[in-house]
Amino acid sequence: MRSLFVRESGNYKTSYVNDMKLFGTVSEKVKIAIIIGILLLVPLFTSNYWIGLLTLCAISAIGAIGLNILTGFTGQISIGVGAFLGVGGYTSAIITSTYGLSFWISLPLAGLITAIVGGIFGLPALRLKGLYLAIATLAAQVIILFIISRWTSVTGGTSGMVLSRPSIGSFTFMSNTSYYYLSVVILLLTVLYATNLLRTRVGRAFLAVRDRDIAAQIMGINLFKYKVLAFAVSSFFVGIAGALLAHYTMIVSPELYSTTVSIEYLAMILIGGLGSVFGSIIGAVFITLLPVSLGMAIDMVTVYFPDLYHLLSAFKDFAFGLVIILFLIFEPGGLAHIWLNIKKYFKLWPFSY
Repeated sequence: MRSLFVRESGNYKTSYVNDMKLFGTVSEKVKIAIIIGILLLVPLFTSNYWIGLLTLCAISAIGAIGLNILTGFTGQISIGVGAFLGVGGYTSAIITSTYGLSFWISLPLAGLITAIVGGIFGLPALRLKGLYLAIATLAAQVIILFIISRWTSVTGGTSGMVLSRPSIGSFTFMSNTSYYYLSVVILLLTVLYATNLLRTRVGRAFLAVRDRDIAAQIMGINLFKYKVLAFAVSSFFVGIAGALLAHYTMIVSPELYSTTVSIEYLAMILIGGLGSVFGSIIGAVFITLLPVSLGMAIDMVTVYFPDLYHLLSAFKDFAFGLVIILFLIFEPGGLAHIWLNIKKYFKLWPFSY
């Protein structure tokens, strides 16, 4: 019997089936089981406030994974993710509040409609790259928010719409704990899909387009198909995140999906690590908890230096930008690369040289 503490010293796969396994060793299966167990047990040991924050982290991680599929895996930058969150949120709000259908119908529909909208706005990706594509997605952000705020008869205009929490029969996901479990389950399914996606023909085509689109086209990859598909798949998960967030906050409004939200999601994948599913998760957790951590630190300092409160409060926005700049300069691989280096160090310890 294999020991859980003995690592394989090489890659000894004798078939494609074994090579394609996500969890090829017993130790990997045990680690995944431990992680899932921790996620399930967290609400038992934390306050309601922190459960709410962790729920926001899980929802943000779903959207960040979607954006990373587009930007990290396919190399197509987007500054319109905030608007796509709004499409998902408003779609679910209209289906549930206006037409009275179930949340379980509106959730996949929100993803599908957002995927269609994302695919339409992804059409310029065939001709545009880099900053030009970024401007095109920024234009999508402006157009979508303009339609949402002006289409008063459907979206409620600037007043927004009020939603209810999802339910199964007589049970309603009203508490933070129940909604946390719902968000975590959807996050785990998203992680499983995104991880498998990279091992498929489509995922490899995404990576080829990212590395060198001209070379990918020469090899027979249809650039138009896979670039638009990347926008659609990315937008699907962003739409799911938008619907979850809308039902969690129980309100949708145009100002909740501003360009600032798009910048925050870009920061999540930049700080977490481009092209990494794990990086998307830790980046989402980092950016979501950063304002809370800075607020707690400011409160601790102002206990002894109350005159500095206004100065330090303004420092929070400065710190957000500073963190992004420092990561881009000193660790462009993000938190995922830092974690990988730590794992490599201890994997060879005490002979890590």
